[in-house]
Amino acid sequence: MITLLYGTRPPHRAAAAPEGRNLWLSAHDFAAATGWELKPEGFCQADRCVRIPPGRGIVDGQRVNLSAFADLLEHPVVRDEAHGVWALADAAPARRAALQSLEAPDFTLPDLDGRPHALSEYRGKKVFLVSWASW
Repeated sequence: MITLLYGTRPPHRAAAAPEGRNLWLSAHDFAAATGWELKPEGFCQADRCVRIPPGRGIVDGQRVNLSAFADLLEHPVVRDEAHGVWALADAAPARRAALQSLEAPDFTLPDLDGRPHALSEYRGKKVFLVSWASW
């Protein structure tokens, strides 16, 4: 069993065994973990479809090679073999666009009284953030 982390989707546990750098998932587990479905026209997510180039080792019957899929969409992949965790990060063009926008990603944290506050509530205002870590 492995745990797959993809974007903001919840972690997904799947019966899959790594084969070196490759991770083959059933089409069902692949769709549940990533939101991308394997269709005759390629990989589709909502109204967006990406054609599967022949000879790239991405699909084998009803199995999908997660690493080859990540390469196709330029998603970096990291894995922790000891704990069976695989994670796909945002594609390089998306990360580049986010950095160039100079807009901080939205997040929500509680104040000292437990009331949640989202950074987006303060758009257009100056915000001073203080962070601390024990390590």
